Order: sequence, then C-alpha cells, then structure tokens
Amino acid sequence: MLFLGVGSIGVFLQKGKRKNIIRNILLFLVALLTIAMPFNTSLNVKIAANIFYIVFFSFMFWELLKFLIRPSHIDYNVISASACGYFLLIEISVFIMQNHFYLNPQSFKGIDTSSPFASFIDLVYFCSITFTSIGFGDIIPNSHQTKLFTAFIGIVGQFYTVVLVGILISKFSSKER
Repeated sequence: MLFLGVGSIGVFLQKGKRKNIIRNILLFLVALLTIAMPFNTSLNVKIAANIFYIVFFSFMFWELLKFLIRPSHIDYNVISASACGYFLLIEISVFIMQNHFYLNPQSFKGIDTSSPFASFIDLVYFCSITFTSIGFGDIIPNSHQTKLFTAFIGIVGQFYTVVLVGILISKFSSKER
C-alpha cells in the first residue's frame, strides 16, 4: 500500500493545490494505517483501513479516467493508464469485499481463513476472476448481500472494458483520419 501511495504522486503532478492536499491527506492516512496494521489488528482498524483504501483508490481511479478521456491519440501513457485503471478497479473491489468479509466471515465459501494474508489473496483472486467474468466457482458468495456485491463487480468490470475499448477505438480511428 505504501508503494501504491507513493507511486500515485505522479498522477497528481500539476493537478492543482486542492487535489494535492486531498491526495496528501489520503496518502498520510493510508500510510499511517498500513504501518499501524501489524501493531493493532482490531476489527475497527482493519475496517477503517479498508475504507481509506477504497476512498484513496477511487480518487486515483477518477483522476486516471479523466486522463484517459482527454488525449486525442493513443500512446504508451494511455495504454498503461488503462491497465492501471483496471487494476485499481480490482483493488477497490477487493477492499470492498474484504470489508464485507470482516463484518460477515460466513459471506463466502472457499476462502482460506488461516491468515489475513491468505484471505486477502483469495479475495484478490475472486475479484479478478469476477471482473474478467471467468468465474471458476471455487470461491462462492454465500449471502444475498455478497451475491449483490459480486454481481455489481462483474457489471462494473464489463462496463469498464466496453468503455475502455470504445475510447481506444475512437482515439485510434481519429488518429487515422
């Protein structure tokens, strides 16, 4: 999380004082909670960390989306930004699902609960598989709320892919003209 936070600084260069202040506050909270996590493993700290991760990554994703729409041509920056957007959406969904899993540990079948790291990796896998609409079925939502979250994640993943392909095709065809 610390590397992602520090890496996000480049996204906000020359974005304005207000956005840089918001980014710095969110980065500080994300870094503070990430550093405090091994020392305080209470449920409230985990939930607070997940909420700040969701807000931080959503803020980054919004800025990245605005960047993708802006340029009139396709280059390395647009391609790498589109891949980063996909990974950001997966991470946002992982933290949403992790928050839900902390509050309701029986919300999934098939998640390894032997350690927080194993649960996190299983949720990364689950969200990635859901986003790509593969759905192997080895991890299954076990409550109605989890099923709704999973359906929403699948729809968001498909929507992002369709919109991204549309943006890239329109930029490529406008360059050809």
